[in-house]
Amino acid sequence: MNRILEPIYKNKKVNFDKLTAYGFTVLDNAYLIRKDMMDGQFSLTVKISDTDIETEVLDLATNEPYTLFLVSEAVGSFVGDIRTEYQNVMLDIAEHCFDDCIFKSEYTQSVIRYVMDKYGDSLEFLWEKFTDNAVLRRKDNQKWYAAILTVRRDKLGFESDEKVEVIDLRYNADKIDELVDGIKFFRGYHMNKKHWITICLDGSVELPEIFRLIDNSYLLAKK
Repeated sequence: MNRILEPIYKNKKVNFDKLTAYGFTVLDNAYLIRKDMMDGQFSLTVKISDTDIETEVLDLATNEPYTLFLVSEAVGSFVGDIRTEYQNVMLDIAEHCFDDCIFKSEYTQSVIRYVMDKYGDSLEFLWEKFTDNAVLRRKDNQKWYAAILTVRRDKLGFESDEKVEVIDLRYNADKIDELVDGIKFFRGYHMNKKHWITICLDGSVELPEIFRLIDNSYLLAKK
């Protein structure tokens, strides 16, 4: 991935169904699309696979690849126009064919898929300064039933400043003391500690148990 694409596709994950709807075609286990640039003087080919995004700008007059726009030191109105048009095309593809992928943990991704499949809910990123924090809320009353956050482990009592993705969930107030052990289950981080718990999404608690607790939290948020 070149230097122009890196900031555009940072924290993005390709959605292959959206690629097809956008107009990509499948060729040799990759998705391909061609776009005219500069009023037909150039052609942009975009190739997307599971692991990479490749692009080629072709000068149709010479049938040779044009790469000068990738050189940051290259200036001038012509190369600047090509660079801008290239960026705009790639930004449009990122917007329409990629999903946000702030969270990296496989457990977190499983949780996100679970709530989407069962409740039709997507993460809401509410804080501009904290882009790796998000919430899930019920549609009927807008109450939160989960928050997925990225925190340092020492905030939970561990002797480590390593970051970990966690989920905050509502829990029955009369049973929290029985559940919280400071190892797998913690009192709610940045939440009311009488009504919320925190779980690390790192495999310390198995997914079926997390899903059960999500369902319980969803029901508690109805009240």
